[in-house]
Amino acid sequence: MTVAFVGGGNMATALVGGMVAHGRAPSGFSIVEPSAEQRAKLAARFPGAALHERTTRESIDGAVLVVLAVKPQQMREACAAIAPFVGGVRAVLSIAAGTRIADIARWLGGYERVVRAMPNTPALVGAGIAGVYAPPAVDAAGRAAAVAVLEAAGEVVWCEDEAMLDAITGLSGSGPAYVFYVLEHMERAARELGLGAADARRLAYRTLSGAMKLAESSGEEPATLRAQVTSKGGTTERGIAALNEAGVGDAIVRAVKAATDRARELGDALGRDG
Repeated sequence: MTVAFVGGGNMATALVGGMVAHGRAPSGFSIVEPSAEQRAKLAARFPGAALHERTTRESIDGAVLVVLAVKPQQMREACAAIAPFVGGVRAVLSIAAGTRIADIARWLGGYERVVRAMPNTPALVGAGIAGVYAPPAVDAAGRAAAVAVLEAAGEVVWCEDEAMLDAITGLSGSGPAYVFYVLEHMERAARELGLGAADARRLAYRTLSGAMKLAESSGEEPATLRAQVTSKGGTTERGIAALNEAGVGDAIVRAVKAATDRARELGDALGRDG
């Protein structure tokens, strides 16, 4: 039994790579990828995987799970291409942002065993996290097949309501960009204060990664950890005061909510038939 991917880009490569790293043979994958250049890269990285230029019965036959790993704007076309062949597939897993299960099921001609996930880009280094939702039509084996793919590149959080995937998109889907934004401006401040570019980057990166390791290992709330390193009258207190004065905390909350709102808007737009 194979896992078939429709789309062979970065996220598909990360997921296949994670499963191969966990012991699955490359021959257990079928990947549909229109780009000849990308197919060549996949062939070099996963020798033995079945590679296809377009979706055919052969590309889906024998698959226990089909993973839709295309851009949201390509989902309707991708679903139409696989619809004639998915009847015997245990489940279809979508990792495209915004596209809702009801729309995917409709584009698949009424196929209802659809799992929807929102992974994030740290999956590219095996450190991702994905929100996942599956309707009752997906049985335990279908859910397990989807989780096996996603956990190969990180962690999984199950949602009781599909609508929560919009919030997960706003938080963890878009979240890496918020972190990169903080890094960008910490590095900028260090350079403006006279540090060399290499040292500025090293200090910013290590500060952030070290703080995350400390937070994950301590079990304390972030607010408690912040208070522990903020001495009264000290340098950190002055820095936090500047952040509060600028409304940075509220701006982060607004950013997550704005990205969530955009995820909902995209779902509405992508689901229109007109």
